[in-house]
Amino acid sequence: MRKAYILFGRLEEGLLAVILAAMTLLTFLQVVLRYGFNSGLTWALEASTYLFGWMVLLGISYGVRVNAHIGVDVLVKQLGPRGYRIAVIAASLLSLLYAAIMLYGSVNYLVVIHTLGVEADDLPIQRWVLVSVLPLGFGLLGLRLLGVTWRLLTGRSGPAGPAAEARRTLERLAGTAPPSQGRP
Repeated sequence: MRKAYILFGRLEEGLLAVILAAMTLLTFLQVVLRYGFNSGLTWALEASTYLFGWMVLLGISYGVRVNAHIGVDVLVKQLGPRGYRIAVIAASLLSLLYAAIMLYGSVNYLVVIHTLGVEADDLPIQRWVLVSVLPLGFGLLGLRLLGVTWRLLTGRSGPAGPAAEARRTLERLAGTAPPSQGRP
């Protein structure tokens, strides 16, 4: 199971890298065509916009996996260890609720535009194919948040706020900790 998780993580990172490279190359090509040859690709802006959406929605889940999201815990740290733990679990549960609501809404949206047969404006592709990342991204986010919430509730991991991330970074720089590969 661990190997499958690592393989999925590598595939996820690879897909994000390919999407970023495609966006960069497409935008560069569009700039060269527009300013160098006074022409351009009519579909480039729309394609870049959809690629950006894919990168963001998959990147949200990836950020949870590698604990890269910014957290400000100055006020909740004043609650003491027990209050802090309760606040972090509540935030995790609310984030899980958000992901569930967005997953539900995105599935409904996808069904509607698929049923109506809506096409993209400049690309000859059905729009539901292009926005299929919505349920995929929020589904992955929900699964990752479910894992985080479960580890918090069972005590397998403590709240990892900005201070914990800073401590791990300093340990890595000092050579006292191995490089992080993301948390399962």
